[in-house]
Amino acid sequence: MRFIAVGILVSASWLSAHAVEKPLDSRQVLATMEKVADWQLAHLDPVSSIQIYREETTEPRSWQQAAFYAGLTELAQRSSSPRFRNAVLDHGRKANWRLGERKYHADDHAIGMSYLWAATNGAGADAIAPLRRRFDEILATPPRVGLDAESETSCWDRWCWCDALFMAPPVWIGLSVATGDAHYANYAHAEFKATKDYLYDPQEHLFYRDSRFFKQRDSEGRKLFWSRGNGWVFAGLVRVLSQLPANDPSRPMYETLFREMAAKLRTLQKTDGYWSPSLLATKGAPPESSGTGFFVYGLAWGIDVGLLDRAMYEPAVQKGWRALTNAVHADGRLGFVQQVSDRPEHVTRDDTQFYGVGAFLLAGAAILDLSQ
Repeated sequence: MRFIAVGILVSASWLSAHAVEKPLDSRQVLATMEKVADWQLAHLDPVSSIQIYREETTEPRSWQQAAFYAGLTELAQRSSSPRFRNAVLDHGRKANWRLGERKYHADDHAIGMSYLWAATNGAGADAIAPLRRRFDEILATPPRVGLDAESETSCWDRWCWCDALFMAPPVWIGLSVATGDAHYANYAHAEFKATKDYLYDPQEHLFYRDSRFFKQRDSEGRKLFWSRGNGWVFAGLVRVLSQLPANDPSRPMYETLFREMAAKLRTLQKTDGYWSPSLLATKGAPPESSGTGFFVYGLAWGIDVGLLDRAMYEPAVQKGWRALTNAVHADGRLGFVQQVSDRPEHVTRDDTQFYGVGAFLLAGAAILDLSQ
């Protein structure tokens, strides 16, 4: 009997370790998205845990809020409640559909994602008129600087940091889709390729944040690949590919990059479902929900559209979403969001930010589509 009992215990342990996750409940996914979005809409003034770039965060056209409203558009398309659609439209109208003040800076273009959505969801062409004027100005006088962040003081006028690949290319390509003018997309393709060729590590299949990090290493000699920075790129790829026709000659570049990054990211997910702030430094790393949100978004979307194998990648999506929901406080506040930075840093359960919520909503939306 003792032998049989031990055998039963071993078998139970084995089954537990190798159990297939139950499918995610789409109703619960949507309910959690709405809860997190409602909390953020009730806290448009930054909470006390936001210590740095606080004034910038309060700016309605900032990249921080732009990422949130990009996620909110996806929730608005999937929720039966009009409150999320109305929030996007009200936000744009209060800003008079203007971009940020810096002419060339990608961060000040990001809010255009929600304006493009608003234009076809009740606001009309007025929502993208300022956006088109700005981009026409840039096409008339494009920046003539290099991408070296150490020697080019104006490199930020181009996309010389990896975050920019989320902030700007989807807006440029979206404007081409909205207007039928290919000049905007052509500019985006050329600039995206230049940034990829400069910042992408073809051996690691990850992006350096900018050129200042090429030679930096952590205390154990590992390269520094920032989770959220690569999350920006991965999510940006989704938002670009979602808008490109199947026969677009630029698709192969984006699809190849997307698959390469996905394959690498799958190997770096921690056992708790999160990705670590420094992607190669997984041991003892804290939870971090902004990078994780963007990775779950990209992987779920890739499965849904047939770019990624479902059997291989869906376990990472399910584990990642469960990790993200574990970061949601009882009142709907999303925690474990690393604060504004350009590199891996400390993060706590109480840390939150607009862009973390945006990533969460994007991830949830892709999971809802995958479950249909």
